[in-house]
Amino acid sequence: MKRVPMIQPSVTISLLPNSPKAPFLLGPNLAEAVATAAELGYPACELFPPNLAAIDVPAIKNLLHTHHMQLSTIGTGGGWVTQQLTLIDSDPTVRERAKNYIADIIRRAAELGGSAIIGSMQGRCGNRDRRECLDLLRDQLGELAAVAAGCGRPLFYEPLNRYETDLFNTLGDTFRFLEDGLPQNLKILADLFHMNIEETCSATALRLAGSRIGHVHFVDSNRQVPSRGQTDFGPLAESLKSIGYQGFLAVEAFPLPSSREAAETALASFRRWF
Repeated sequence: MKRVPMIQPSVTISLLPNSPKAPFLLGPNLAEAVATAAELGYPACELFPPNLAAIDVPAIKNLLHTHHMQLSTIGTGGGWVTQQLTLIDSDPTVRERAKNYIADIIRRAAELGGSAIIGSMQGRCGNRDRRECLDLLRDQLGELAAVAAGCGRPLFYEPLNRYETDLFNTLGDTFRFLEDGLPQNLKILADLFHMNIEETCSATALRLAGSRIGHVHFVDSNRQVPSRGQTDFGPLAESLKSIGYQGFLAVEAFPLPSSREAAETALASFRRWF
């Protein structure tokens, strides 16, 4: 019988120093984090490395194989956190460094069977001309999507809330931007926390974005794990099922009250709705 793809949970692992103010459930010891995720029943993980050197492909591949885990995704935000790199920086040298950094993560993620995420490294327009900024973003995303396509992978672009970027904040605006000539392997990462701030109706936004949705951050309204905020996940689950979504729901949430308890609660919530 042919295996039918389905929605699966993924747990976030940060290789930066652990902090209750950072939205990552496990880490920074990768071996311990993967072992814990596997013990709890997660089939996959999402990594947040501080830099390229932290992505030791052979070591990570061996670790995942040992624990029968998949890699869903790798975040590129370390390029912003540690080097302040963004794709639309006013300095072309910085833009090139940012693009090359993300391209390297795309390739390493692909070697591990996963895909890369572009979130905070998209940057901000600020007081510059918005059209020029969007032209820069379009060119950069187009080139990076081509790198991902060459690896046989999608690339995930994440609209953020207004306090983190002034480029795209809603799924609808992001969808229209991508549909205007950008490759189909460039997908939207729908983060339910950002959506709680920006969308009029998150369930409707998911349905309208449809097949452009490639990855989801499964998180509650207060950036804690699902069931610890005020989000009604029933309509969101129905929207994802209605569009035939078959990707991962990665839990990018605060490790509260503890990493392990948060990871357990998130998995129980996933099983409840999916």
